[in-house]
Amino acid sequence: MKNKGVLRSFVSFIDRKIVFPITKVILALSEKFSKSGKFVEHWLSKSNTLLFISLIFAIILYIAVDQKLITMNESSAEVLRDVPVVAEYNQESYVIDGLPEKVDITLIGGKSDLYFAKQSGTKNIVVDLSDLKPGTHKVQINYTQKFSSIKYSVNPSTATIIIYQKESATKNITYDLLNQDKLDAKKVIDGVTLSTSEVIVKGAEYQVAQVAIVKALIDVSKLPSQDVGTQTIDNIKLIAYDEDGQIVDVEIVPETVSAEITIKSPSKELPLKFVTKGNVAFGYAIKTIEASDTKVTVWGSSEAISDLKFIEVDVNVSDIKTDQKYKLEINKPSGVRNMSISTVNVDVTLDSSADRELDNVGLIWRNLDLSKYKVQASSANDTNVTIILKGVASVINDIQPSDVTAYLDLSGYSEGEYEVEVQVEGNDTRVEYVAKTKKVKVKIIKIK
Repeated sequence: MKNKGVLRSFVSFIDRKIVFPITKVILALSEKFSKSGKFVEHWLSKSNTLLFISLIFAIILYIAVDQKLITMNESSAEVLRDVPVVAEYNQESYVIDGLPEKVDITLIGGKSDLYFAKQSGTKNIVVDLSDLKPGTHKVQINYTQKFSSIKYSVNPSTATIIIYQKESATKNITYDLLNQDKLDAKKVIDGVTLSTSEVIVKGAEYQVAQVAIVKALIDVSKLPSQDVGTQTIDNIKLIAYDEDGQIVDVEIVPETVSAEITIKSPSKELPLKFVTKGNVAFGYAIKTIEASDTKVTVWGSSEAISDLKFIEVDVNVSDIKTDQKYKLEINKPSGVRNMSISTVNVDVTLDSSADRELDNVGLIWRNLDLSKYKVQASSANDTNVTIILKGVASVINDIQPSDVTAYLDLSGYSEGEYEVEVQVEGNDTRVEYVAKTKKVKVKIIKIK
């Protein structure tokens, strides 16, 4: 029913505003053309003709409006999100805190006006603070509109800001190396020289006081070349941190530095030392340990590889009763970046176990500060011990006292008399070493 009423209204409107004026125009034209004019006049004089014309125009207009083919000049709204806010003030003398970095702007108006407003809208909002002095201020955030037909609102529209006097301080800078895994595994960064050792940090007094360290973040992946020698990286970003490792938002002068980076490729050939873990089955001992490789070349920092005497490889022989073959991983020691081999094949052969006692093995002590203390054995019997060797007869018969170390671990001990456990180690990992004397008495004396 509602649609029928609307249709009748449109028919009446079309009849009064369109059909009737058009009819007058056609009649005026028809007077100039006698024959055709009489025909048109006769055709238009019929009541059904005018009714059909009104009905056709009404239907066309109704469909256009109903399907929104004709846009009415109704109000609409658009939101411009994350519009940057720019402050105008004396940046050499002051620091601003509390002004939002971005705001949202809501525009209300006709669709056509909104379209043009969005196309020609400003890229940021400028807040003029040039007349304000240090202290707390409440300021308006206004949007400069170009279309008076558009209403607007800014969110947030106000801000409480604090203006600080800018302070400065000199700070030493250090560096961190980023993406070191992108460097060739056979090469290391042996040294870094920055273009400056000091920078100036500027900001509010409380911000400058928070700065604990300034770091140059050197991205190794940006090296122009990984050839051995000196390489230079420019425009390295500087970042200020507080004592908790959080970034402090301060101005740093200069903003970037350059770094000269020395690349080296230190290497060292080391023997593989095969260390047995666990004990073979009762009645057996290890006769031989043969490996496909006995040496390995390592690459790493000079400090790390200079202290290495060998690379240890663990061989688990727990409860084995027959000869065994192993394929073992070689673990990289700390500081080693690359090795010539990563695995090694090991053959372990067994034979019947035998025992032998090794007398007069000298007893030493370890992990005691000899600049503060000296050690005395309670008796002469406590200076030498007997060691029981367990292994294949052909192996243990060749072992001499100099091949075995018996010692007392005195770490954590101070002045006094103690009964300490005897510990033993030997050069041949095929042999099991057991102290026949389990403990000895010693006296630790403080040096005056």
